[in-house]
Amino acid sequence: MIFRNRTRNVVLSDRTRIANTLVTRLVGLLGSKGLASGEGLWIEPCNSIHTMFMRFTIDAVFLDKQGNVVKLKSRMKAWRMTAISPKAKGVLELPEGTIEKTGTQVGDAIEREAKA
Repeated sequence: MIFRNRTRNVVLSDRTRIANTLVTRLVGLLGSKGLASGEGLWIEPCNSIHTMFMRFTIDAVFLDKQGNVVKLKSRMKAWRMTAISPKAKGVLELPEGTIEKTGTQVGDAIEREAKA
């Protein structure tokens, strides 16, 4: 799956795994050594995340049901938690620095598309 910031006309991730079952949401990125540029993990439904037991820093983009950014968490270190974001319906976890590199901001429109 590809996630594109339509507002800024930039790709956030073009190799995105989906975590939308109880098991895949619980596992998330646990056991991963990191995310390479272009990789991501889409978690839905989800309105809060943690980085317990992770060994690397991530960026997180919280989206509402329309695909608009409602919250950003840049450079989230291991062993941290976010507060619940009531408007968020899913979270896109990305490599550290992606939010800054793409200029993504709250209010931006993010679109998803299946990879051909």
